[in-house]
Amino acid sequence: MEKSDKKEEDQSSLKDNGEIDKKEQSSLEDKSENKLKNTEEKLLRAMAEIENQRRRFEKEKIEAFEFGGFNFARESLSLLDNLERAIASFTNDENLKKNKDLTKIVDGLEIVMKDLVSIFKKNGIVPIECFNKKFDPNFHQAMLEIEDNTKETGTVVQEIQKGYMMKDRLLRPSMVGVTKKRQENTENTTKKDEKESSENEVKK
Repeated sequence: MEKSDKKEEDQSSLKDNGEIDKKEQSSLEDKSENKLKNTEEKLLRAMAEIENQRRRFEKEKIEAFEFGGFNFARESLSLLDNLERAIASFTNDENLKKNKDLTKIVDGLEIVMKDLVSIFKKNGIVPIECFNKKFDPNFHQAMLEIEDNTKETGTVVQEIQKGYMMKDRLLRPSMVGVTKKRQENTENTTKKDEKESSENEVKK
């Protein structure tokens, strides 16, 4: 009897040990799978970050190539402004009109201005068309309002300083004058109100 009991105990112990080993093995497998998943996720995140950095670098490189001279171009616009002012000043000056060399001077300035405009155009710098356009704060800077009932309110009717675009980027906004509705005379309005009021009383 004692041998039989001992044998059963040994078998039971082996069975328990076997079950414990299976549980431990299963637990180790689960831990390994979790570690593998975590490693895969970290790897994917790292790869995504590298790809994002690569795209940012490519974008910055393209922008640096296309807009590297952006500030220089914006500063150069003052040269074009000064040439335009000089030509207007010379041609409108009554004393200079008597000078026989005035035409040559103006022609020389216009050649320089045309060359500068041509260089700007080759580099994607073009003037903003604003006359009779609806005021757009993305491209225009309103400097004054002009009373005009013939056009829709907010229409650009005067260009004080020309604006420019460099490719699809604003280089300098156009300084403009925009329309507003002409205010009616207060006196006329008062008389009209009085007339309407008296007519209503008569009707009553």
